Amino acid sequence: MSTRDPQQPAIADKPSVLRETDDVARKQARVLLRSARYVALAVIDPQTGFPAVSRVVLGTDVDGVPVILVSGLSAHTKALDADPRCSLMAGEPGKGDPLAHPRLTVQCLAERIGRDDPAHDRLRTRFLNRHPKTQLYIDFPDFGFFRLQPQTASLNGGFGRAYVMPGDDLVIRFGDSPIWVDTTNQTLQDLALAVPDAATYIALHLYGVETGNWRFCGIDMGGMDLICGETLLRHEFEAPILLKTDVINYISKMTNIAYPIP
Repeated sequence: MSTRDPQQPAIADKPSVLRETDDVARKQARVLLRSARYVALAVIDPQTGFPAVSRVVLGTDVDGVPVILVSGLSAHTKALDADPRCSLMAGEPGKGDPLAHPRLTVQCLAERIGRDDPAHDRLRTRFLNRHPKTQLYIDFPDFGFFRLQPQTASLNGGFGRAYVMPGDDLVIRFGDSPIWVDTTNQTLQDLALAVPDAATYIALHLYGVETGNWRFCGIDMGGMDLICGETLLRHEFEAPILLKTDVINYISKMTNIAYPIP
């Protein structure tokens, strides 16, 4: 027999604080993750069993999976080696109430990428494009990469805008067109020659940022990363783009500049 107070509504009758996840929420989550240069990382301390939180520098792989570069001497690296479960939080507070600004929490499984792994050189190049200062230590013997495979995500997009989504919503699926896996760095070099002023134009005219020496620091099927100093912008394509020539045509339409196809 139920002992629930009849004067109290059933839990199922209570309105959910979560909104139905839509494409707008998915895009906001992807942008928050892929535009983050640093995140808070939570791991499980193998000695105490308690959560432990630190700050790590962040990159992304060509499939959108977040990547961290860490020292083998750090506590969080030892924790990930012992237990791959972890969480990260992306999103920077601005003026006013820090809780009013969007943030994304992602639960992940960490995968260590060894120096003999075929993905290592790609991750190293992409990381240096985004974080040039890591050149000072990226090749130290005790430093290495982890890919943090998203499992679930929780987005707080602002007051009254809470969503949950599966990790797959943050990952780019190549299907039968894995063209970006091994060609992204060459594409960035080609863009620097073919559309030398496009990154600055996009940053200024589409995102209203201050003028500066903007450049493309990352690209994948889902979008482009632009950087100037410590500021990183993520521009998502409306639909996946498979070819470099299509990227240049896309940029030409965005900027109203007819760039020649190399």
